[in-house]
Formats: sequence, C-alpha cells, structure tokens
Amino acid sequence: MIPIKDENPTRTFPLFTISIILVNIFIFFKYNFSMGSPELERLFYDVGLVPKKLFHLGLHKNLKQLFTHIFFHGDIVHLGGNMLFLWIFGNNIEDVLGKLRFLIFYFVCGFIAALLQAFMSPTSTFPMIGASGAIAGILGAYLLLFPRARVLVVIPIFIFLHFFWVPAVFVLSLWFIIQILSGYFSHTFLSSIGGVAWFAHIGGFLSGIFLVYPLLWSRDIFSRKNKHQNHFNFF
Repeated sequence: MIPIKDENPTRTFPLFTISIILVNIFIFFKYNFSMGSPELERLFYDVGLVPKKLFHLGLHKNLKQLFTHIFFHGDIVHLGGNMLFLWIFGNNIEDVLGKLRFLIFYFVCGFIAALLQAFMSPTSTFPMIGASGAIAGILGAYLLLFPRARVLVVIPIFIFLHFFWVPAVFVLSLWFIIQILSGYFSHTFLSSIGGVAWFAHIGGFLSGIFLVYPLLWSRDIFSRKNKHQNHFNFF
C-alpha cells in the first residue's frame, strides 16, 4: 500500500518542505552519479552516523554526522520513497507548526531516530544515512493531528493497480506496525548485518508524537504574547 496524496489543504506555502526535498535531490544526484562505488562508500562512512564510532568517540565527535546523515540516500528508491512521504505529509505539519518550528521539529526527530537506532545496534559499523527518521517524525505528528484526513493509496494486486481513499489513521498506523514487526525480526535474526534502520523509523515516529504538541503550545503562547504586545503598543 503506497500513499499517493492526501486530501488535507494547507493555508501557507510549504517553503521548507519543498526546500528539504530539493536539497535531498540535489545531494543525491551530485554524489551518487558522480562517484564510483568505492568513493561513495567512503563518503557514506564520512557523512553517515556509525553506531560503533558514536559510542567509541562520543556524541561530541559525531555531531557533524548526526546532521549530515539526514541528507544522504543510498539509491533512487530510498530517495524517492522518503521524498514522497515528505511531500504528502510534511506540508501540513509545516503549516500548523510554522516555518522555524517545523525545521527544528524535523531535525530533532531525525536526531532522536538515529540515536535510538545506534542504541539498538551499538556495535554496528554500518553507516546510517537517510531522512527516514526525520520523516517518520512527521508521520507521527500527522497521525496525531489529522487522523481523519483522507489519503489516496495504491495497492498493486497481481498486474493491476487499485486506488482507494482511506483515513490517515489507518495508513500511518499500519506503517508503524510494520516498522515494529520489521524492527523486532531484524534485531532478533539480522542484528549483525546492515539494512533498513527500522528502529530509526520507530524512534522518529514516537518523537514526532511527543514533540508536536509542545511545539504547537509554544507557538500559541508566542502568538498570544505578540498579540498582547501589539495591542498594548497600539494604545
């Protein structure tokens, strides 16, 4: 089941959502198509977050990687899937949080997601790359704020594509359940090899749920304060 679009209009132009998508696309085509496999592998070890190095050297020695890993993707499918989800769900979260809070929210979710994945596989030497954890935070926030919004999904059955409108709560809850199950089986049976960072998805999703309301409250408090100050200055 692949989401195509949602039926949830926004009031503002999603400047940062589009900017993040364009930056990710630019970085992907700049590096993935200009480097050979050995060079690209060395690059991923430099910009990716390596759990073993994180725990050996400490967080302060991996601050660059904690940030840069969010902008790199392994292949076109990895990039395309992430950017599709960001485009569908990110504009509404940017709309309700505002530009700066959305940017803070995006990166904090990405940081938490990466740290949880590293904690679950502390001896791994495989670099983590991708925006999945940050985007998972957006999915968690969307589930909390817009559970009844309709999402158009496509389901391939044999050689035919079937399109359905379903509530966001169904799409995102099913997505999260898949991440939990995949994370459990990968940690139990495949913990020694690289692959999808399922626990980053889980950590990002949960951080999105827990962070979105505090950010919304801070925006409301700031808006009321500014309104009061403007009213005071007017008189």
